[in-house]
Parts: sequence; C-alpha cells; structure tokens
Amino acid sequence: MGLFKSLSVVSFFTLVSRILGLIREMVIASKFGASASTDALFVAFRIPNLLRRLFAEGAFAQAFVPILSEYREREGDERAKLLIAHVASLLSLLLLAISILGVLCAPYLVYVIATGFNDAADQSELTANLIRLTFPYLLFISLTSLFASVLNTWGRFAVPAFTPALLNISFIGAALYLTPFFDPPIMALGLAILMGGVAQLVFQIPFLVRLKLWPRFHWNPKDPGVIQILKKMAPAVVGVSAAQISLVINTNIASRMQTGSVSWLTYADRLMELPVGLLGVAMGTVILPALSMSVANKKNAEYQITLEWALILMLVISIPSVLGLVALSGPILMTLFMRDQFSFTDVSMTQAAFWGYGVGLVPIVMIKLLAPVFYANKDTKTPVRIAIKAVIFTQLLNVIFWMLLPDHVKHAGLALAISGGAWLNAVMLITGLRRRGLFVVSNNWILVCRDCAVAAGVMTLTVTCVSLNIEWLNFDSWGRAGLLLAVILLGVIVYILGLKVLGRKLKELLVVTQRQA
Repeated sequence: MGLFKSLSVVSFFTLVSRILGLIREMVIASKFGASASTDALFVAFRIPNLLRRLFAEGAFAQAFVPILSEYREREGDERAKLLIAHVASLLSLLLLAISILGVLCAPYLVYVIATGFNDAADQSELTANLIRLTFPYLLFISLTSLFASVLNTWGRFAVPAFTPALLNISFIGAALYLTPFFDPPIMALGLAILMGGVAQLVFQIPFLVRLKLWPRFHWNPKDPGVIQILKKMAPAVVGVSAAQISLVINTNIASRMQTGSVSWLTYADRLMELPVGLLGVAMGTVILPALSMSVANKKNAEYQITLEWALILMLVISIPSVLGLVALSGPILMTLFMRDQFSFTDVSMTQAAFWGYGVGLVPIVMIKLLAPVFYANKDTKTPVRIAIKAVIFTQLLNVIFWMLLPDHVKHAGLALAISGGAWLNAVMLITGLRRRGLFVVSNNWILVCRDCAVAAGVMTLTVTCVSLNIEWLNFDSWGRAGLLLAVILLGVIVYILGLKVLGRKLKELLVVTQRQA
C-alpha cells in the first residue's frame, strides 16, 4: 500500500474515531457539564493515560517499531514474531504489577496529581474510587498499542486506526444507558473506560491471529532484541516522562483553580486532538515504519522523498485546519457542547482554553511527525534533551501567565504555556534534523509553506468576518450546525482558490506528492 493511500486509510478511520470522540464529549458535557464530578473523572483518567503513553504509544513504541522493522527486514518474519512474543510477555507482567499497585495506592495518587482536591473530601474520595476503577485500563490499552504497532509494521493500518473508536463507543453507551444505575452517576463513565480498554484489545485479536502474529507467552527477557529495545527505550522514557510530567503539573495547578477548570481544559484538548489526530498522529503512524525500513535498507533518496512528502502534506492541510478551528472555535463549541448542563459560561471558558492550545496546534502536529524521524534513525536521545528543555520552558511560562492573567482565565494560561513549549520543541527538532543532515530544507518546501500561509490567512479573515455577522445564539443546535457547515465549506473554497491564485492547485500538490512517495 502506497504512503498516500496508507495515510488516507489511517486518516479516515482516525476521523471516525475523532468524530465519535466529539460525540462522547458532547454527551458527557450535556449530562455532567463542567463540574466537580467531571473534574474528578478527567483527573482519574489522566494517570493511566500518562502511563499508557510511557509504555505504549510513547517511549516503548518509538523504540519498538524501528527495531521490529529491522528484524523483519534482515532476519525474516519468524524471528520478528519471536521478538513480539518476548516483548509482549515482558510487557504484560510488568503492566499487571503496575495496575495492581495503582489500584492499591489510589488515594495517594490523588495527593500527587490533584492536591487541590484534598480540601474537598468528597471529591478526593470520588477521584480515588474512579482511579481504582480505571487503572487496569493501562494493561489493556498498552497491549492494544503494542499490537497496533505490530499491525502497522505489517502494513495493516486500518484496524489500529479504528480501534480507539471503541473507547468512545463505550463512553457514549455508558453515559446514555448506565448512569441511572450508579451512585454517583459519573462512576458509570469510569466503568466505560475499563470496558473500552478490554474491547480495544479483543477487537485486534482476530486480525493478529489471521496474520499469525498473536503471540504465545514466551518468557525470554535476555533476547538481544528485547535488550536493544529497553536500551533505546530508556532515554525515550525520560523524554516522554518530561512531557507527561508537564501535563501532571498542569493538572495539579488546574485542580487548585475554580471548579470546572480541569474540565474546560479537557474539553478544549479534545477539540484540539481533532487536527492533531487526523494529521499528526496519522502521519507519524505511517511514516515511522516507512522511514525505519528506508534507514535499515540504506535508501537515503527514498528516505528524503518520504520525509519531504510528509512535511509538505502536513503544511497543506494543517495550517488552514488550525487557523479555521481557532477562528470558528466559539461557534464550534456552542454547536457541540452548549446544551443542558453545559452553559454559555462553560463555552466561554473552554474557548479561552482552546485559544491557548490553538497557538501551538501547528508545532504540536509537527512534533508528531518530526520526533519519529529521530526514532527511525535510532536516535532517542536528541528528542529527549529537547523535550526536557521544552518542559522547563513550559513551566516558566506557567509561572509568568499565573502572575499576569486574571483569575477567571488562569486556566487558559496553562494551555498557552503548553503551546509555548510546543513551539520551542518543534523549532529545536527541525534545527537538530538539519544539523545532522536528516532533513534538507528545499526551496519547494519553503515556497509551499509561504503559499499555504497566505491562502490560509485569506481564508481565516473571510470566515472570521462571516462568523462575526451571524447571531449564533439565536439558532438552536441544528441551525448552528447547518450554518457552521456552510461557513466551513466557504473557508475550504476560499483556501483552494487562494492556492490557485498563487499558482498552486491542491489536487496537483497531492498527485505530485503521491507519485514521489
């Protein structure tokens, strides 16, 4: 499957998952709003998500995929399958032990991640109960991510891309049908997290069995491949931990702010994840195995073409997407969330947080693409050093924004600080790639960047002017949705026409890119 087609498949199923994710947040916002109970849920879910990124999507996957690709290319499928069995066995036992420990230590974890809850005994107890229910999710989702990496290495991108949708389906079902049977009702969503983790792992098993990739338990931690992965993983753990520690610190700070701050940041983050997931995560998923194979086979020309293709496509799509989301964030949030328990005040607070995140959307997407380039070249140390510097910078910005911003929008300062750290991270990644000769900035790349920025700027001015002349509050949800789709369509047309005026046709850009890749 060609890279462009692979990216299309991943992006499509990621879009399905992200749409379900938005529906999930709409249902949660409608039933619970931005309240103490949703703050407790999002804090409880933060901890297994943090560890998941360490053991699965983050450090582990970044070390695992290049080495698995190399084993498959040089030693054949059977040796690669044996490596999968050894890795899965080690990871399973480790994660089982951590999950049990997390359940037992739930009250202490609340003190670590949300000290602001300690002043409210009921909220602290609720958060601890939710942690006990959600922590085993770590085991299932980490194994799911491990096997997703395996399927991606074998070129089966659709199944891993769709799998996260099952968590969203579990959330939606629990919120709609199970909440009446729980006291407090938010506990139903804690159960949904656990059920979603199990469902995602079970869903992948038939596809792994069909490809003869489902491993048996085979304990051999001394396998050279396992040792190599652990050595490569160690610095990556530090890097990913640095970024996750920053999130934990921000969550802790938000827990000390007004009730709802954690929820407003989380809802804004979910909206931000739409472009990040569609392009950044999808691109990183497709690019890492391809670049790893090019490096393993010493095909430098193929490597450079693949990387430039990814960067150009990222610019063409991400710049207008990000600017459009920021310009229309108010109408989007009103359309998606403003009903029942989610008030206009909640919309305004979430919008402030999203504006903070929006400043960093482009570099966040770039990081998802650029960091795997280092990992494909088996360099896990450079991204680590960069990530640590970015985290330190983020926390310095937190202090500055805490002092400068008024109380009612201090939570937006946390989002803005993350964006500042993302910009530093992305710039340093590009600088590091150029210094090592891993990325050559061509004239074509610079010109495409310029033209996309100009066309997207015109588009943003257009949709902003149109949006400001619409009284969004005078329409119900369906009316707002219809108007929003019309404005988005107008933005797409203006962007395409803008590129055409500048001498570029969007279709031709994609066709050329596809042929190169």
